[in-house]
Amino acid sequence: MTINAIIVDDEPIMRRSIQRFLKAHPSVQVNAECGDGPSAVRSIEQFAPDVVFLDMQIPGFNGLEVVSRIGLEHMPLTVFITAYGEYAVQAFEARAVDYLVKPFGQNRFDEALRRVVERLPVAGFPLAPPEVRPLGGDRQESYLEWIPVSLGRRVCPLKVKDVHWMEAEKNHVILHIGDQTAVVRRTLNSLEQSLNPKRFVRIHRSTIVNAEKIREIHQWLNGYHMVVLHTGEQLRMSRYQHKSARILLGK
Repeated sequence: MTINAIIVDDEPIMRRSIQRFLKAHPSVQVNAECGDGPSAVRSIEQFAPDVVFLDMQIPGFNGLEVVSRIGLEHMPLTVFITAYGEYAVQAFEARAVDYLVKPFGQNRFDEALRRVVERLPVAGFPLAPPEVRPLGGDRQESYLEWIPVSLGRRVCPLKVKDVHWMEAEKNHVILHIGDQTAVVRRTLNSLEQSLNPKRFVRIHRSTIVNAEKIREIHQWLNGYHMVVLHTGEQLRMSRYQHKSARILLGK
């Protein structure tokens, strides 16, 4: 099976690096190389590739604008590339397969390509088309499905549904996934706006919990409740979170 690709980056050195990484994957054929937004749009429309390696900051207009002009329903699988991690949230909201932070090597690139291959149709059995979510469209259709988390110089996608609970730590959010944690450079309030309120519930000014991870809720002291997760962790629900209490207690 041949995988058709387009490389979009305004730095010739980076385009050559991606070409070099792809030599380890002879099944990938590069249809075009682009150095700016307008040429990227034209090439995607012309070649309809399976994947585009798309630099976030390019002349003309940036990578997110490329996605907007093509349209999510017509956009190929996308691996965003950037020197900064600040656009990671927007990238995954645009259904990016992966997000590479420069500089990266062969192993990290191979990991991104593996994710691309996993999303491609199996011979004779095409994947069902992903749900289309317009950029900046209906609020109900734009809940965050992936959270990009920093691991050293890497930014990796984490499925939101796998997060058990979240807690605020100054201008960061600590994500708890079982006995593991990850840190997101974002405030809890801003993150809450991107989450599905039917699944993630604010139980304290510094705590959001995944309702699907709750085992039981106990009444506690002075109007407080204790939320017990399937892992056995206990989280205190503030008595001022009346709306959350009504949702979780089925009132």
